[in-house]
Amino acid sequence: MTVRYQVERSVATLTLDSPHNRNALSAALVAELEQGLADAAADPSVRTVVLTHTGGTFCAGADLAETDPTVNPRRLVSTMRTILGLSKPVIARVDGHVRAGGLGLVGACDLALAGPGSTFAFTEVRLGLAPAAISLVLLPRLDPRGASRWYLTGSVFDAAEAQRIGLLTEAAEDTGEALGPLLDALRLASPQGLAETKRLVTAEVLGTFARDGEAMVAQSAELFGSEEAREGMSAFLERRPPRWA
Repeated sequence: MTVRYQVERSVATLTLDSPHNRNALSAALVAELEQGLADAAADPSVRTVVLTHTGGTFCAGADLAETDPTVNPRRLVSTMRTILGLSKPVIARVDGHVRAGGLGLVGACDLALAGPGSTFAFTEVRLGLAPAAISLVLLPRLDPRGASRWYLTGSVFDAAEAQRIGLLTEAAEDTGEALGPLLDALRLASPQGLAETKRLVTAEVLGTFARDGEAMVAQSAELFGSEEAREGMSAFLERRPPRWA
């Protein structure tokens, strides 16, 4: 099992639990995450979903060890759309590193908290790829100058910067303490009120899926299959610089 599911006090917690590959978006993890989201959607006792993780990495992005990483973009787009379309708020609780496709999961969540040890990076550019699929959720939310800086450089930034550019709701000293008041507030809201209000605040982002979803999936798949990306991914797995570095 790579995703643990638990319900307590009207909160469904989905914990990414595949630390051996830094919670990479393998076929197994994505399928279990989708199942957990479906279970939360179907449970009338659940008012809110929290997405969190074990280990020092929230999510490292695509599982580059899988035999056909070109299928990952469509899988990720489907999961991001599921999070956005869920009638219940989804909160990301991050206490670790987030890379590449993992930022798409954070961006799809309605609220996002990260602790002081959290770091973020759009590493695609260093692998011969581009953050195409995750842009469906991120570009509508991010400050344009911030997006340009971190997309193009692939450099690491901290939680304070992630909050400044709109990736996070809050850069928290303690994510547990920050989470409590949010959950208490959401427990006071009616299920109908939450569902309809979420529909309002996600409408613009969901519109990008209808307009650009297939194009972003196609671009990602094409890049994953390119010679340059194969070199970038091989260099990453072999822990060496790619030939262009």
